[in-house]
Amino acid sequence: MEHLLQKMARQLDALDEASLMSLWGQYAARVSRFEPTKRWEEAALVFSLIQAKRWKNQLFNHHWAQQARPAAAEAPHSGFTLDRPESSPAPQQRCKILRFRPGKGD
Repeated sequence: MEHLLQKMARQLDALDEASLMSLWGQYAARVSRFEPTKRWEEAALVFSLIQAKRWKNQLFNHHWAQQARPAAAEAPHSGFTLDRPESSPAPQQRCKILRFRPGKGD
């Protein structure tokens, strides 16, 4: 399992972030319209992979910039957090977990 995940990570890292981000709106729209289908599940995973590549690059750039600063100088707070980016609107309401149960005939 770990070997497969590492292989997937290498493949994702080889992709260009700008090309992935050009698909962000398309997959965000698909995921926002929930439907209990395999197609929706795959779209949600693609969307999360796009987000993962973006987050990894932001985190990398943050740490790279921190290393470039002299150690003696007090580095100002970068504003980098592990939370939602400032460009994303805050949700209007809390999320809830939906429970999926098999139908009576299953």
